Formats: sequence, C-alpha cells, structure tokens
Amino acid sequence: MAAETHFIQTIIGVGILLVAAKLMAELFLRLKLPIVLGELIAGMIIGPFALGAYLVYNGEPLLQLGSELRVLGEIGAIVILFMAGMEMTPREFLRGGKQSFTVGTLGVVLPFFAGLVVFQMFGFDALQAMMIATALTATSIAISLQVLTEFGKIKTPEARLIIGAAIVDDILAIAVLSVVTSLGVDGGVDSIEITEVMIKILQVLGFFAAMLIAAVFIVPRIVATRLWHAKGSVEGIVTATFFGAAAIAGSIGLSPIVGAFAVGMALSTTKVLDKVEHFIDKVGIIFAPLFFAIIGAQVNFMEVNLEILMLSGVMIAIAIITKLFGCGLPSWYFLKNKAQGMRVGIAMISRGEVGLIVAGVGVSSGVLTGSVYSTIVIMVAVTTIITPIWLKLDYARSGHVGSKKPLPSHTREFVYIFPEDTPISGTNGTNGADGGNGGDGGNGDGGDGGPAGAQGGHKP
Repeated sequence: MAAETHFIQTIIGVGILLVAAKLMAELFLRLKLPIVLGELIAGMIIGPFALGAYLVYNGEPLLQLGSELRVLGEIGAIVILFMAGMEMTPREFLRGGKQSFTVGTLGVVLPFFAGLVVFQMFGFDALQAMMIATALTATSIAISLQVLTEFGKIKTPEARLIIGAAIVDDILAIAVLSVVTSLGVDGGVDSIEITEVMIKILQVLGFFAAMLIAAVFIVPRIVATRLWHAKGSVEGIVTATFFGAAAIAGSIGLSPIVGAFAVGMALSTTKVLDKVEHFIDKVGIIFAPLFFAIIGAQVNFMEVNLEILMLSGVMIAIAIITKLFGCGLPSWYFLKNKAQGMRVGIAMISRGEVGLIVAGVGVSSGVLTGSVYSTIVIMVAVTTIITPIWLKLDYARSGHVGSKKPLPSHTREFVYIFPEDTPISGTNGTNGADGGNGGDGGNGDGGDGGPAGAQGGHKP
C-alpha cells in the first residue's frame, strides 16, 4: 500500500509541475522572455515550500519532492545533454579542444579558490569552505543550451565554445567533487595530498576520453538502420544506448549526463540522425520542463532569514564574477570578439544539477548545515534565472535575438566555418555534387564543399 501511495504522489507531482511549467512557458512566450526561465519560476511558485504547501489532500501535500520525482528530473537532464551532444560532431569538439579546455578549466579553478578563500574568511572550516566552493564550480550546461537553442544561437562560434567548455567544466567539477567528498570520509583536509588530487582528476578525464572514443566507434554500428526494421526499433535502441552510457558514466564516478552527451556526439554523424532528432525532441517536450521545474521547486523559502540572504548574496556575487571573467576573458581572446567572448562568460554563470548534488552530499555527510544547503539552492536558482535574461538582453543589444528554424544536419560543417552572424554572399552554386555547401543554389550534398561549392558562396 505504501508503494502504491508513493506512486500516486509521484504521478500527481509530475502532473502539477508540468501544468505549472507549461502555463508559465505560455506566459513568458507572450512576454518575449526565455521559456526556460518561466519553467524554473513555475517550480519555485508551485513547489512544496511555496504555494504547494497549501495544496493539501487528506492532510498530506499533493506535491512532494520524493526520490522518484527527483529521479525523473535527473532523467530530464540526461535527455537534454543527449540532445546537446547531437548538435556537435566529435571533429568539432576536438577542433575546439584547446579553447574549450582552457575556458572550462579556468571556469572551475577561479570559482573554487575564490569560494574557498572567501568562505573561510566568513568563519567556515576548511572542509565546509571546500564543499561550498565545489558547488560554485559546475556550469549547468542544460540550462545554457536550452537558452541558446531557444534564441536560435546553438550553431554560433560562442555556442560551440560554450558547449565544449561546459563539458570540460562539468568533468573537472565532478573530479573536484570526488576529491572533496573523499576528504569527509578519509578524515579531513590534512589527509589529502596534491598527488592524490591530480591522479583522481586525471582518472576522471581518462574515463571520459575512453567513453567518448568507445561511443564514436561502437554506437554507429549498434544503430545501423539495416539491423532494425520494426517501427520504433531505432528510437528504442538509441534510448537504451544513451541511458546505458549514462549509467556507465555514473558507475565510474562521472556525472551520468557526460555519458549521454558522448552518445549524442557519436550519433551526430550517422544516417539516423534526423529520425532520432525528431523522436528525442518529442521526449524533451516532457522531460526538459520537468527538470527545470524540479530545480525551482527545491528552493525552500520557509528557511530563508537574514543570515541566509547575506550568505546567498556573497555566493551569488562570487558565482557571477568568477565565471564572467574566468570564462569570458579567455573566450574573448580565442574568439577575437569581445561581445562573443563575454557571452560565453554570461552563459557559463548558471549553476544547476552538480551544485545541487554537492549540496545534497554535504548535508547527508553532515559537513554542511541545512541553512548552507538552502543558500546553495538559492544561488543555483538565482544564477539560473539571471543567465537567460542577461543573454537575451545582450543579444537584443546587438540585434541578434530571433528564433530560427533548425538547419538540416548536412549543413553543420558549413555553419561552423561561416557563423550565422557572418554575411555570406555568392552567386548561384554550380556543380552542386562537388560542393554541397557552396552557396544557396547548390543542390549537391557533398561534405565540406568542393571547388564549385567555393564559387557558390564566399566570405566577402
């Protein structure tokens, strides 16, 4: 009976959060504000610590954030990252390797050490300060990607750098989390050595590299269309594959979302891409808003007091400044464009699932108090709210906000070389078979554009 009760509470919670998220999405669409922001605020409003506390049946709240509902939210994050992976081929990811690694690394190192120093000054012991600092490191790539997709900017140079840097950022943040949590188990800060820290971080990076290589070679063979003929077989096998990769990533100490991203990248060059994209878009319609609403619903307004507000203000300031400059300045250098570089810094501000995981680990291990947990959750919520607003204002100031119809998959390489904001001029493409990307008139589907394609569209 108890199991049945939990099941009913879960499906009621899903229904309430989805209705609230989509109602706010409609409102924010009409207000010309980011939809993801509306879905997040919907969770904050209808959550069990706000209006949800008054939705009671038989003395029990209708909306309860049980473990089952949280799992559905994590599935949403996995789906979002799988969708993001399909937007970038392995070649594109490796092409931006140095840039992504530099920006992502600085986006972890600067917030961590700033948080460590500042919160020790506020009287927290070293282990508590390290746990708080870890929560400041990881960017919520899911939120940033949703915003860029909504703005039609997912194929711009800054978006490519954001995706690559956020993946590096997330991997390094998971490595830092692994090290910091081991401190609480092994007896404190004095028990750790720098060598151990470096070995742990290299292990995590090695696991990701191995998983990405395996996915690139194995996944395309698994989903080969000649093996699957029944309706829905390809879609089912793909879903099983990215969930399986997420499980493997989680079992070896990585975030599950990293495994899903790797499978998405592996599929980006396959013949089944269009079919899978059409399918996963439908899945994302349900799981993406649920993920954002659940993040918002975890903000506990009942525990907020002056001390928590002050700590939250300090934490939010550190979160914004360290990402804006730690990621924005090197991106400005790499992209040779101040506006694009600072957009990378803005997009990296939002925190999300990893920050909440850190807060949860800290509370469950007894390292962090309930008030510090609430402070971290508020920081995650506020940074998530301001990121889409700030990005939209920045794009609006430069006159580049607009929703664009997704381009077909065979144009990916062309868009990467000539960004959508770069004017392209050209005459009618000739000999389209030689250059599928060569101008508006070319009818061929060649990969990188041949001699005739170069005549069809050139950079002025």
